[in-house]
Amino acid sequence: MSNEEIELTIVIPAYNEEKRIRKSLEKINSYLSGKDFASEVLVINDGSSDNTSSIVLNSKVFNLRLIENEVNRGKGYSVKRGIMESKGNYIIFSDADLSTPIEETDKILSALQGDYEIAIGSRHIQGSEIKIKQPWYRHLMGRIFNLFVRIIAVPNVIDTQCGFKGFRRDCALCIFNEIVTFGYSFDVEVLYLAYKFGFKIKEVPVIWLDSPTSRINPFIDPLKMFLDVLKIRLKHRNKNFARDSVLNPVR
Repeated sequence: MSNEEIELTIVIPAYNEEKRIRKSLEKINSYLSGKDFASEVLVINDGSSDNTSSIVLNSKVFNLRLIENEVNRGKGYSVKRGIMESKGNYIIFSDADLSTPIEETDKILSALQGDYEIAIGSRHIQGSEIKIKQPWYRHLMGRIFNLFVRIIAVPNVIDTQCGFKGFRRDCALCIFNEIVTFGYSFDVEVLYLAYKFGFKIKEVPVIWLDSPTSRINPFIDPLKMFLDVLKIRLKHRNKNFARDSVLNPVR
């Protein structure tokens, strides 16, 4: 696909995903093989200590690229690297476990090809369907965190933490050129910058299947995320958010 314009890039951050990545890539390949547009898949191996890399390299996904972080840098860093090295007109990032089924990409693309520059999966709006639920304590902590985020940083987004988000290319490059939060709360910085730049965001109801092997510590990570949100506000408090100045961001 050397000279064909790539319509869609799917970015997958992966850390020690040897037990799940093969099946996820098979599902992605099956989905993309039924489309009439050119696409690419970028897997960013975030310093894994298992066989994630070899499994990715031996997969049958067409037009797949493996990008290696020499050490573990965090999900936000990996997503940023994938997006900055992408070629697609539209860019979607997804968790490696496909907690949101890859077929939900159709909904994201429909919004991006319409009136919206950013489209994000949401588990908490009308039309969403949670087929496998989180443990009650994670659900409660997530809703408390989201309320905090809506008060402090992103007032109009109901679900900031769903790991399934899509962007028009120019908006993605603009936002990810600026982010410096590389932990689990990087989603908040992404949406905070999008909100400040005035990009139009669409929350899209999606199917969700919670992963029982989530690496989030329900007691330590929420505190880190609360502190990150405050740091995000402080870091960008004096920034010029003129929309016209970011239409051609530096890659």
